[in-house]
Amino acid sequence: MLRFRLVYIFFYNLLQFCGHTWILTNTIIRFLIFGQDAVADTFYTVGLVMSLCQLLSILELFHIADGIEEAKLLPRLIQVLEKNLLLMMLVLLEEFQSKPVVCVQLFFWNILDLLRYPHEVLCVMDTTFTVILWARYTLWIPVYILSAITEGVTIYQAMLDTATSASGMQNSTDSSHSHQPFVHKASLPLLALGVSFTVWQSLKERQHQLERWHKKMKRK
Repeated sequence: MLRFRLVYIFFYNLLQFCGHTWILTNTIIRFLIFGQDAVADTFYTVGLVMSLCQLLSILELFHIADGIEEAKLLPRLIQVLEKNLLLMMLVLLEEFQSKPVVCVQLFFWNILDLLRYPHEVLCVMDTTFTVILWARYTLWIPVYILSAITEGVTIYQAMLDTATSASGMQNSTDSSHSHQPFVHKASLPLLALGVSFTVWQSLKERQHQLERWHKKMKRK
């Protein structure tokens, strides 16, 4: 059973790494070929694979609860909810998917996961590389903060677009559409609170990992 769990978590992290690598590579290549024109349909091109990767990330909550992965449950829950709820909003707002901020958001999400999943794969193999360890617990934090800021900008722009389109409608029969700006307003302070908690926990985890690494180096 232990061997099966190790094989499962190894292939899960490897699958996530390959998925995000494909998304980032596809995005960069299209941008190099088409320039700024590629920004408009970035979500159309990679949105499906991104959605599948983020839906799969829900399994990580069960990994932590079951003890397969050693991590704090609440910060991971916040990260999973952030991405999946924002992706649901982007899927519903088709006219908003071509905004440049959406392309930037997808870029930051991929960078975050590409900083994390290689480290998780190596942890299953009981191997550690200093550069990957540093990227996971040091570089990951400022990138996450930038990603969270982009999420806030994305929600704010979506709120403005929704409010503008709602005010231009002749008939206000679509009550769910008219209530979307209020949902967006409520999500901004919740996002700020969740991000602050996650960054605080990440800094504590970074300190813990650094202490473990230093002890390991002294033993050698």
